[in-house]
Amino acid sequence: MEEQAKAAWSQVQNQYQRRAELIPNLVETVRGFAKQEREVLTQVIEARAKATQIQVTPGQLTDPEALRKFQEAQAQLSGALGRLIAVSENYPDLKSNQNFLTLQSQLEGTENRISVARRDYIQAVQSYNTEVRTFPGRLWAVIYRAKPMASFTATDEQQRPPAVKF
Repeated sequence: MEEQAKAAWSQVQNQYQRRAELIPNLVETVRGFAKQEREVLTQVIEARAKATQIQVTPGQLTDPEALRKFQEAQAQLSGALGRLIAVSENYPDLKSNQNFLTLQSQLEGTENRISVARRDYIQAVQSYNTEVRTFPGRLWAVIYRAKPMASFTATDEQQRPPAVKF
């Protein structure tokens, strides 16, 4: 069960990496159309840099603080991407640009993949944590010094619906 949880975590990281690799292309596409929106573009670039610097290895999955920092960095990146997509609504030429549409679609798909990977990780951690906290798994946990793993939690900011203005 521990190995399943670690494998699920690897998939979470894989999807976050996919998103990080798509962002420079999206930023460059938007930059060509929205030169005056430098602040939003800068926020996305900075959030991406921070998100890619904070890594959680399988050995750190029992450290809730490490997972919280990772989660916060990813949430900042998600927020910055949301602002970037919202800014793009002001540029009709950009909205019809095939590169932008493709990248936006890729990002939407990636966000869905991240959600699925996080769900799978949460389920794997739940199974593992239940095993190490109940009999007879508790006996093995004591022998092998197994600790419960940390899981994702939604912050208050993530639970608020985004503001939509027309």
